[in-house]
Amino acid sequence: MRRNMGDQLGDRAMNQNGKLNARKVATAPPGYHLDGGGLYLCVSPSLRRSWVYRFSWKGKRPEMGLGSYDEGVSLAEARTLRDEARRVKRNGKNPVEARRAAWAAAAGTPTFGEVAEKLLEAKEKEIRSKRNLDQWKSSLRQGAARLWSQRVDEIGTAAVLETLTPLWNEKRDLASRLRGRIEAVLDAAGAQGHRTGENPARWRGHLKHLFPKRPKLTKGHHAAMLSISAEI
Repeated sequence: MRRNMGDQLGDRAMNQNGKLNARKVATAPPGYHLDGGGLYLCVSPSLRRSWVYRFSWKGKRPEMGLGSYDEGVSLAEARTLRDEARRVKRNGKNPVEARRAAWAAAAGTPTFGEVAEKLLEAKEKEIRSKRNLDQWKSSLRQGAARLWSQRVDEIGTAAVLETLTPLWNEKRDLASRLRGRIEAVLDAAGAQGHRTGENPARWRGHLKHLFPKRPKLTKGHHAAMLSISAEI
């Protein structure tokens, strides 16, 4: 079985002794060349040179890009960036995810309402039934009103529970549909790079364990639930 480039070139890095210097950086052959503390110089077969930081995280070995030597990131600057990433890791955060969150914040993370409105615009092209589309709009704009002004990267399980719980005990079918639509909005925010981690509105393996099980319905209750389910 062929080994990938990282595996092949990683062997060269592991056999390298001592830290890098300016001459080694400028003349290193293709491969991963270790400087220390997880900092590597990556030289591609076409001799492009870039910096990466490798670290252990939850049983894996992620790689974080620190910029290109060819575009002006020096060895000293790469070491500074490596040290900053190591401090983030010591504080219990994944440096890659922390940087992504910082970029999102700098770009201006949208609110739940802003992402929801864009999702509804997309739904207008997907959903042919006006009644179904109106249900999406009313449940998100009214049922999820307390989330509307919150930034999508700040919404956690507690906020989702606060939104769903008042409806859950009385109109569970409506609450279930609202939960799915909140999940869709937060999934869209994640796909756009505005949030990371698990979706706090996910049912299986998450909210399923936080809400009481649905009680068995009697005949009278069944008719009442059918009436309620037609509302949204």
